Amino acid sequence: MKRIFAVILAAAVAFFCVPSVSADEIDPELIAAAQADGELIVYGSCEEDYLQAACDRFELLYNVRVTYRRLSSAEVQKRIEAENGSPSADVWFGGTTDPYNICAGEGLLEPYEAVNASHLLSPVFRDSEGAWYGIYMGILGFTVNAAKLKALNLEIPRDWPDLLKKEYRNLIWLSNYSTSGTAQLILNTMVQKYGREEGIRYLVDLDRNVQVYTRSGSAPAKNVGTGSGAIAVGFLHDGISQIVDSGSENLTLIIPSGGTSYEVGATAIFKGARHGSAARLWIEYALSPECVEQANECGSYQFLVIDNAEQPPEIARFGLSPDHMMDYDFEDARSNTSAYLADLLEALGPAVDSRFQ
Repeated sequence: MKRIFAVILAAAVAFFCVPSVSADEIDPELIAAAQADGELIVYGSCEEDYLQAACDRFELLYNVRVTYRRLSSAEVQKRIEAENGSPSADVWFGGTTDPYNICAGEGLLEPYEAVNASHLLSPVFRDSEGAWYGIYMGILGFTVNAAKLKALNLEIPRDWPDLLKKEYRNLIWLSNYSTSGTAQLILNTMVQKYGREEGIRYLVDLDRNVQVYTRSGSAPAKNVGTGSGAIAVGFLHDGISQIVDSGSENLTLIIPSGGTSYEVGATAIFKGARHGSAARLWIEYALSPECVEQANECGSYQFLVIDNAEQPPEIARFGLSPDHMMDYDFEDARSNTSAYLADLLEALGPAVDSRFQ
């Protein structure tokens, strides 16, 4: 994975520019079929500004009416599982791939061999059967309100074990393991780093210092940016957004020194989608610069994983590096997240519910 990150990081430093995809570069027959569908329904697990921009642009390009709803990735997973092959939406856009992999394993995603998948930087950024495709990547770490910690005479945490220190009691914000794909990635990361029992024990010990578990994965960084919390555990691009777009200049971004993991933000078609041609057109669009470069314009500063898109300059500006990335086991996450989650929630017990949003 370090080699893959290096390729992406080099692209960010080089600031290369390429022309955007236009409607006439996609198979006209697919566009006509999508227009015959007339409609597309999107569940989005990225930030809502980016979701809205992507949907609006698709509608403008292809004259297909788009409706969307923003839900965290774990919420989408639960909804699609409950609907069991009769989905109320056509496609899924954004959010980490652990819930996608679970849905793929349950046969709830529709495989599609996308033409624009040829632009993906590595096979790791797609499901081998075409059940989902990566559109961006994010590093898991800490967004820290350095000013708040300084006022409390506390040092900035540098690694995962630091978060267990008693001085951080009620200063840490995480997301809800039941509703957030980000939180489930944190769970899988700890299990893969420390083993199943020790990883869950780590999160139970960490719970003593957690002030709030937010519904979505991006919310901890937002609240640390406003000073409601001091330390957010989540994706570092959410911290960048708070610095660049919200003016939270007291924030410091930390990649854990002992190693961390990453998300691949994805897109997929739901099995049984009512607007199948429009859904396939969406996948081609989602894998184009026309779509992914809007993320930077909307305050979403992830690594982009297609080779013909321009990387956000903020990646180089904030010095994000692949040096401490672990080899995240997506297959283990696909097979065992539900079991790990059940173990963790049982270990945490009902007392934690009052802090779950």
